[in-house]
Amino acid sequence: MAANNRRMSGKKGAQVGSGGKRRRGLEGKGPTPPAEMRKGHAKQRAAQAKVRRTQGRPQRRTGGKSSSELVVGRNPVVEALRGGVPASTLYVQQFIDNDERVREALQLAAERGGINLMEAPRPELDRMTNGLNHQGLVLQVPPYEYAHPEDLTDAAYDEGEDPLIVALDGVTDPRNLGAVVRSVSAFGGHGVVVPERRAAGMTAGAWKTSAGTAARTPVARATNLTRALEAYKKAGITVVGLAADGDVELGELDALEGPVVVVVGSEGKGLSRLVGETCDLRVRIPMPGGAESLNAGVAAGIVLYEAARRRA
Repeated sequence: MAANNRRMSGKKGAQVGSGGKRRRGLEGKGPTPPAEMRKGHAKQRAAQAKVRRTQGRPQRRTGGKSSSELVVGRNPVVEALRGGVPASTLYVQQFIDNDERVREALQLAAERGGINLMEAPRPELDRMTNGLNHQGLVLQVPPYEYAHPEDLTDAAYDEGEDPLIVALDGVTDPRNLGAVVRSVSAFGGHGVVVPERRAAGMTAGAWKTSAGTAARTPVARATNLTRALEAYKKAGITVVGLAADGDVELGELDALEGPVVVVVGSEGKGLSRLVGETCDLRVRIPMPGGAESLNAGVAAGIVLYEAARRRA
């Protein structure tokens, strides 16, 4: 009874407590986590579903970029600007003799817009060009961003069309590449595929020969051309190789009416062995005049015209 009276009294002393549980229960639990981190929250479920979709979708590869390029000399610079070659910077030597070509280069760069004009001393231009005869004008061409071979077929199907693609095997002259790009654009093709090594790339010379069509006709770069062609075949696309001793004449090639990749080899060596063996068909272009071969640009143009005629 005495102990009970002590607990009931207002005097201080030992009392039965909670062992600190109530005090810990009053402590804060930190800031409220965002909805995406709350278990069972709708936003968390949506975020997890997005991650699963991203992981399940293969990442689209690209064909990579080329290195930047310098066009050196007054005439080449003026011709590149006239031809619509993409450029980022025009370097002009300090105290340069202001002749007609220099004035035209400056005018073309200013009219196009987006090209930086930089004045530089001659030693700096000598260093940039490794001592080449730059004549006081240097034009910097930005790296070309190549497509992936799959991009060309995807673009065709997105437009509701059968792919019409040209692949180049061993073509090392940029002017031939530019001519092929121009023909692909003219006859409704969907792009050009080039190997990553030992082949012409989209240089200033290729841009110039394409007469501006390279801006709207994609060029894809394949790490291995044979594997790229095999991937096209697995996707249901007929791969046709041009060869002087081909088994089928161009006029008899019904494959041009459907999805097709036309492979053009170099003028001297033609198709390489592995690429030739990968082709579904080897086709010849009849030449009554007796010429031994055609360069890549001309051969591709003839086949593309025939394909466009049949698809019209």
